[in-house]
Amino acid sequence: MALISKSSEYGLRAALYIAARPDEAHVSVREMSAQMDISFHFLTKILQRMTRAGLLASTRGAKGGLALAKPAAKITLLDIVRSVEGDDLFRECILGLAGCGEKRPCPLHRYWGKERSRIEKLFRKMTLARLARETARDGLRLAD
Repeated sequence: MALISKSSEYGLRAALYIAARPDEAHVSVREMSAQMDISFHFLTKILQRMTRAGLLASTRGAKGGLALAKPAAKITLLDIVRSVEGDDLFRECILGLAGCGEKRPCPLHRYWGKERSRIEKLFRKMTLARLARETARDGLRLAD
C-alpha cells in the first residue's frame, strides 16, 4: 500500500535525482525518464507542476533541461508533494469517503488525523538537501 500517490513518489524521486547531481547541470526529462524507468509523458506532467510551483527551473536548448529553482536546503518534501497533488494527502479522508470530516468522521478519521499530522510535520522538516545527503551516505540508488 502506498501512502503517497505515484505522482508524488515520482516527483520526489526526480527532485532527488536533480539534487544529487554534483555538477548542478540541467538534467533532461528524457534522461530522468530513462534512468528511473518512468513514463516520459507522465514524468513531464509532474515536472511541469513542480516548475509552475517554483521548485524547478526549465531551460530550453541543447544544454537545457531542469534544475532546482532554489537551493535544495530550501525545498521540503512537503513543498514537492503539495506542488504535485495539492493538500489532498493532508486534508482528505484516507478511505476516500464522501462526507467524512470533523462533523461526521469515518471510523479511521481520528486515528488517521494524528498520523497525518505527524507525517505532515516530517515532510515539512525534511529538506531535499538532507534527503540527498542521507541517500548518498546510505548508498541508495536513484536509478538503474
